[in-house]
Amino acid sequence: MGHLAIRGGAPQIEPMDLSQLRPNVGIVLIAPSGKVWLGRRANAPPPANWQFPQGGIDAGEGDFEAAVRELREETGVRSVRLLGRTRDWLDYEFPPEHQGSKIGKGWRGQKQIWFAFAFEGEDSEIDLAAHGDIEFDAWRWADLDEALDEVIDFKRDVYRQVIAAFRPLVDRVRR
Repeated sequence: MGHLAIRGGAPQIEPMDLSQLRPNVGIVLIAPSGKVWLGRRANAPPPANWQFPQGGIDAGEGDFEAAVRELREETGVRSVRLLGRTRDWLDYEFPPEHQGSKIGKGWRGQKQIWFAFAFEGEDSEIDLAAHGDIEFDAWRWADLDEALDEVIDFKRDVYRQVIAAFRPLVDRVRR
């Protein structure tokens, strides 16, 4: 299987020090209809509180293993087939008003490898309480472009890049 390669966003005046960014994976789960999975972040105020599954890469864990684990923990989904991944890190910084636990641990933001998976199960497989820490309190199948309007502002540039890179995979699944 070939790897899907995308480049990062517009060049920054000063290159970001990726060592200050938490290693992370993001997942685009694609239904046979070509719709993608979006989850509403638990305890996050609207609007812009829907997103794709994502999560940290544990020490000693590979990015693919982290993606499969995070998808299972956050959605309960196990029935997937890998379609592609980004080659390079995509990154974002946390804004000053985002005072989450990751900032408290010294991270300035997150660097992410993104995976596209085809969902091969039934909707009944989706279980938002599959893991003790509930990330999402609701979910839905949506058009790929809806994700850009539904995600929090500081993640939008990464979402633009992911949507552009994975659009051909969504189209292929839909056919």
